[in-house]
Amino acid sequence: MYDNPAFNAKNEKILCEMGGKNAEMLMDIRVKLLSAGESVTICDAANETAVMLLAGEVKFAFDGKEETAKRQSPFAEKPYCLHFSKGLQVKVTALEDSRILIQQTDNDNDFGFVWYTPADCMLQEFGKAQWNGTAHRQVLTVFDYESAPYSNMVLGEVFHKPGCWSSYPPHYHPQPELYYYEFDKPQGFGVGFNGDECYKVENGGCLSITPMKTHQQVAAPGYSMYYVWMIRHLDGDPWRKTRIDAPEHKWLLDAE
Repeated sequence: MYDNPAFNAKNEKILCEMGGKNAEMLMDIRVKLLSAGESVTICDAANETAVMLLAGEVKFAFDGKEETAKRQSPFAEKPYCLHFSKGLQVKVTALEDSRILIQQTDNDNDFGFVWYTPADCMLQEFGKAQWNGTAHRQVLTVFDYESAPYSNMVLGEVFHKPGCWSSYPPHYHPQPELYYYEFDKPQGFGVGFNGDECYKVENGGCLSITPMKTHQQVAAPGYSMYYVWMIRHLDGDPWRKTRIDAPEHKWLLDAE
């Protein structure tokens, strides 16, 4: 299912909610706009939380210390992110007009605070030497099961070239996944797949990827596409880079 919700009165774009909108994603995810000088305090009694800077400059106050993060845009720099367990409090203050993404899910593990800088994020390159470069992209992982086994979530970003494909070849996995899209120009667009259903994806939109459905993306020529990818581990079945390739397209793995 694809959606591009408007920002509400709290300047929040609600992408999914446990027990509510897109509940099958098993996560609460929202994008929040902060005006310069504005602050928001985040503390959840049941859920772990990741707060990632999409753009702007903010100050994180947590655990008796402060960290400042600045990011011109998702297309210019890697992210900063603060990940923390339930019951802990974080105050985010905008030093300029800013945009943050907040991802949450239930988790009883106590892992404290984990602060990620751009240097801590793993950036990988895929597809450059295959299929005439038509699926050449960069994939960034903030944290996953290997780096954060105490978490019930995965968080990362994809930097997607104009006219190219990503999440390719078509593949699927049992864990639910959500994509949040931005484009380098507001009129940019692409196409996202959830099984045999395909959707025109635009700036600020999100795609809920149903478990065991193939998913792949393509961006229109001339428009750079960026998306945040977020996965919820299943109890007893975490996402361990799980990738089940569609049988009819497996030949692509060996194609030059």
